[in-house]
This record gives sequence, C-alpha cells and structure tokens, in this order.
Amino acid sequence: MAMDAELSALATQKDLPVDVLRRLLRHPGARRSAALLRRDLTDGMIEEIIALDSARSLAANGSLPVRVSARFVAHPEPAVRGAVAAHVRDEPPGVLARLAADPEPLVRQFLTMNDHLPPELLARLAGDPDEGVRSGVVRRWRDVPEAVRRMLLTDSDPAIRRASLRAFPPPADLLPGLLADSETRAAAVAHLVPTPELAGDPDSDVRSAVAAHPDLPTGLRDLLAEDPDLFVRNAIAARADTPVELRERIVSGLEPDSPLAEWMLSFGRGTTHACPPPAPVPAPLTRQQAEALLARAGL
Repeated sequence: MAMDAELSALATQKDLPVDVLRRLLRHPGARRSAALLRRDLTDGMIEEIIALDSARSLAANGSLPVRVSARFVAHPEPAVRGAVAAHVRDEPPGVLARLAADPEPLVRQFLTMNDHLPPELLARLAGDPDEGVRSGVVRRWRDVPEAVRRMLLTDSDPAIRRASLRAFPPPADLLPGLLADSETRAAAVAHLVPTPELAGDPDSDVRSAVAAHPDLPTGLRDLLAEDPDLFVRNAIAARADTPVELRERIVSGLEPDSPLAEWMLSFGRGTTHACPPPAPVPAPLTRQQAEALLARAGL
C-alpha cells in the first residue's frame, strides 16, 4: 500500500492515540480522511482542520456537534455549505429553510439528498429554478403529493419529465399528452397497455419500452423478437417469460458494433459481471508501527 493510503487508513483507525492523530492532521490525505470519518474529533482538532483548509471534508461528517454544523451552513464557500446540506438536521430550527433559499444551486442540489427534509421544503425544491435541484427531488422523493407530481410531469425540462414518469405514476389525464410528447413517449409506455401500434412505433426507444413491458402479450413478444433494432430484440431476450430457445436464438443473432455496445446488451440481459474485489481493510497498527510510519512520512 502506498504511504499516502497507509496514512489515510491510520487516520481512521479506532482508539488512535490523540497525539498520533494530531500529527496525522499535518498530512492532507490523512487529514481529509479523519475530518470526514472520525466521530471522536475534539474541539481543538476541529478548529485545526478548519484552519488547515479541510472544512469541506469536515462539513460532510454527519457526526459533528450541531453547533459546528450550524457554522458550516453560513460558510462563505458553496462547496462547504453543500457538504453540510446533504445531512444536517433542522437544528437550530430554520437551518433547512435557510439552505433551501441558498443562492448557489450547488447547495440546493446537495440539500435534495438530505433525508431530514420535511414535505413542504421538498415541494419548494420541486419548483426550484435550477434543473439539477428539481432532478434531485425526483430521485429522492417517492411519496409525492399529486400537485407536486403534476408540476414535475409537466416540467419544462424533458429529462425531468422522463425521470418523473419513471419515478411515479402519472395522473390519467396527463398520460395522453405525455404519450404524444416525443420526449416522454417511451417513458409513458410503462403506464399503458401494450398495443400493436406501440410495438410498431418508428422510435426504437418506444419499441424497447414495449418489449420490456411486464404485461406484453405473447404475440407482440414474438413480433418484437424479429425487430430490426438489436436493443429491442435484446429487451425481449432479457424477459423472464421468453422461452429459452427464443432467447438463445436472439442472443446468437445480436451483432454489436463495439465492445461498449456488447457490454450494454449483456448488462441489459442481467448478465453477471465480475467486479474487482474490494480492497482489503488494513490491519490496525500498533503504537510502534504507527510511530514508524509517521517517521517515514516525516510527521
């Protein structure tokens, strides 16, 4: 393991002597790790970390005392306010409302990740002028009141309309318009009964959505198994109700034009991909070993 990684790992080790931790704070990587992950930082260490310009990492630490988190809400750097916005509770009351009114979109975007937001603030953020903030609300909020749902499903940004359609069911009166909209037509398919017209739509994304529909009739399944678009055929191959013989025939006939396309097709079928094994957790260092590491690092 590289020395920088060793120092960062040591900085998060449990029951680390205070004097060793203080020396580690002089190393940028170890300092950031300690600021982000340690739950036992003293007031003096917190002030030292701030003075050494690692306030952003410290602000992302969800175990900080309330009074420290409240300081970061007023920090002049948006990145620091954003880091604390992602997890801070409404202590003292009004902190979350203040962050929801922050002039920097980045801060409001991070705020949408916060699990402590009340519904009224989520509704306010759902109408935020920044598309990234509105997208964050769609990603995080599922129990959406109908008024907010309607607002998001008719958003000016097509990506937000599509994401909203995938996140929650649309009111019935909005569905025809969403189906007629070329930007949301494919996403609307999941909320409809599959028809031959949709299975023959000129847009391959629409046909792919039909191919993945849970209530796809056998006749349309067999029709789409012969679709000219390989991603549509692949969606049929990915279905649990597709006969093995048909699936094997479809897969053998797929001819992706690049390794990326081949990966996308196999991923779409749920093919298992081996991920690199996680890095092993280093064994805790003894005091003697820690001192030797610090000496090698000049700390």
